[in-house]
Amino acid sequence: MTAGSDLRWFDSHCHLGDDAVEVVQRAGEAGVVGMVTIGTDLAESRAAIETARRFDGVWATVGVHPHEARFGLTGIAELLDDDVVVAVGEAGLDFHYDHSPRDVQVDVFAAQVALANERGMPLVIHTREAWEETFAVLDAEGVPERTVFHCFTGGPDEGAACLERGALLSFSGIVTFKGAGDVRDAAAGCPLGRALVETDSPFLAPVPHRGQTNEPANVTHVGAAVAEAMGCTVDEVAAATFATACDFYRLDLA
Repeated sequence: MTAGSDLRWFDSHCHLGDDAVEVVQRAGEAGVVGMVTIGTDLAESRAAIETARRFDGVWATVGVHPHEARFGLTGIAELLDDDVVVAVGEAGLDFHYDHSPRDVQVDVFAAQVALANERGMPLVIHTREAWEETFAVLDAEGVPERTVFHCFTGGPDEGAACLERGALLSFSGIVTFKGAGDVRDAAAGCPLGRALVETDSPFLAPVPHRGQTNEPANVTHVGAAVAEAMGCTVDEVAAATFATACDFYRLDLA
C-alpha cells in the first residue's frame, strides 16, 4: 500500500549522500516535500549542512552518534548557528555495538542533551539496548522541550516511557518488518499527534523494498504501516506527521 501523489510527507530522519540530487527528486515525485538529513559526527554534520544548503525542503542536524562518541564534541556547538540546522543529534546510547566505551557514550550524550536545552533546540535520540540508561541521562539533564526517539525500536512499555517524558516517537521501515510486532504495538498505543515517520535512509528499507538501498521516497510505505497499526487512514497519518514535523523543527511549509 502506498500513498497517493496528492499527499504531503515529511521524512524526519534520513542520511543523504552523494546521490542526493536524484534521491531528492524521486522524493518530491513521491510527495515528500520536507526531509532532515542527519549529522553523526563533525565531518558528517558539516556535510549535512552543505547538502541542506543545496536543496529546498531539506534541513540538517548537527551531532555525534554514540558510535562516534569517542571522538568527542569539538566543533559541534559552532555548527548549530547555521540557518539550515534544526536540531541537535543524532545523539544517544548504543550498547549493542559498543563502538565507543559506554561511559564515554553517556558523557557525550549528556553533553548534547545539555546543549539542546541551552540552545532551545530539538534533540534527536538514538538508543539501542540502552533504554534505562537513556532515560536516566534524560531525567538527570532534563528532557528538552522538543525531543524525538528516532527509529523507534521499543515496544509499548518503552513507548509509554518516552511519551511520559514528552517525547515523540519516530517510526522507520522497521514498522513494516514481519518480526516487529512490538514496534507496531507501540505505534498502536501512540497518539497520532505524537508520531513522526522517517526512512533512516539509506538504511532499513521498508517492505516491499527490504534489502535494497533505502531513500526518502519510501517514507510513504512507513506511513501506510503506521496507519494500519493505528487504525486510521494513510491520509490522516500523512497530514498529522507532516504537521508535527513542521512544528517540531519550527518550519513553515504551509
